[in-house]
Amino acid sequence: MNVTLTFMVSPEYEGERLDKYLSLIYPEKSRSFFQNILKEKAVSINGETVTKAGLRIREEDCISVTLPEAKQTEIQPVDIPLEILYEDEDVILVNKPKHMVVHPAPGHFDDTLVNALLYHCKDSLSGIGGEIRPGIVHRIDRDTTGVLVVCKNDHSHQHIASQIKEHSVKREYFGIVCGNVKEDKGTIHTTIGRDEKDRKKMSVRAKNGRDAITHYEVLERFGEYTYAKFILETGRTHQIRVHMASIGHPLAGDPLYGPKKNPLHFDGQALHAATLGFIHPTTKVYMEFQAPIPKEMEDALQKLRRKSGQSTIDR
Repeated sequence: MNVTLTFMVSPEYEGERLDKYLSLIYPEKSRSFFQNILKEKAVSINGETVTKAGLRIREEDCISVTLPEAKQTEIQPVDIPLEILYEDEDVILVNKPKHMVVHPAPGHFDDTLVNALLYHCKDSLSGIGGEIRPGIVHRIDRDTTGVLVVCKNDHSHQHIASQIKEHSVKREYFGIVCGNVKEDKGTIHTTIGRDEKDRKKMSVRAKNGRDAITHYEVLERFGEYTYAKFILETGRTHQIRVHMASIGHPLAGDPLYGPKKNPLHFDGQALHAATLGFIHPTTKVYMEFQAPIPKEMEDALQKLRRKSGQSTIDR
């Protein structure tokens, strides 16, 4: 079934291109997607069908977009080894390795965590996330390692999703950032939204950004790099990566937000989801799980310690 969305243009979008406006208010879809939708005469302004992507919109224009029915793709179970930290009838906790995408997406349809979970759990995954994201209640980036909880039924999915929404889930990360972070502790509080110039990126200066809060604490300093702990109060896409880059300390090896030079030769951002804690959906008991620091990050830290002459943590 097709879905029709209707928007009233607010003052800040006066004079914006139609295709760009649609991609900003509906960031799940690209400008090229809406350009194709326009060609199919699926967009109207104030009741009149329009087809020009470059049409400039006006304040209080009423825009209606009819989205085609999403094509469902059957996701196949694949025998991919998983490092399971904990499992019961409600949840499964895994230590996601680097380079593994959480759920199917273009270019990754048979090598994701979901493919592996379908093989391991068979039919025991919640259906709230839909056919593409069974059991998935939260995500971490492809090149971020660490602990992830997956729900086996709708009850556990709803229960943990509500905890995430209420910011009561404990999420601690460890990472190596570029430069010397001067403050021992700090909080970064901004909004984060899709970058208007580069849709692969998120930005603290994007229009329609959502509230984002990251707490950080310095663990070790190495001059050119800093090892830090991060605690998420919210969970926006690329949150830690965007926040640290916004204060001039991007994650080492970050291909999107970091410098082109990568002396540590870190393969992807040096970020690890180390701790996840939540109230169990059935027992109502608080549970906490840790994923050990991956070898690549530990090797980088040992190299930095030797170079700086450190042997203990310098808080």
